[in-house]
Amino acid sequence: MKKGRFVRYFILLLVCCGLFWLYYRNNAAQQATEKTSSFNRNLTPLIYTRHARCRMGCRHIDDSEIKEILQKGKINYSKSNLHSKPDPKYALEGITHDNQQVRIIFAPSKSGMVVITCIDLDEAWECNCN
Repeated sequence: MKKGRFVRYFILLLVCCGLFWLYYRNNAAQQATEKTSSFNRNLTPLIYTRHARCRMGCRHIDDSEIKEILQKGKINYSKSNLHSKPDPKYALEGITHDNQQVRIIFAPSKSGMVVITCIDLDEAWECNCN
């Protein structure tokens, strides 16, 4: 009898842990969405890092594609770093007008929207950027 009672309590404990995990995960996702609702896609000017310009050259991504993803891209929260200092980093993904699937890392700052880097998600381009 005691073994059966132990099994029931153990199953109940597992169910409670699972419910807690689901609640925590959904709550964390909701908080992340609320924090990014202030992401300003119209922040100007666009400021390109040297690294971003180099990667754009290697991967055949131009300014119009960067702007296109900034306006229409979907934020990938798992690749973003919203707590980065001094500015949060947002990974926006989408398909450009020339059919490249890309991820662009943006950092809104007081000076404008900083383009950190760009990644072609379908093709590994040869590149010697630092």
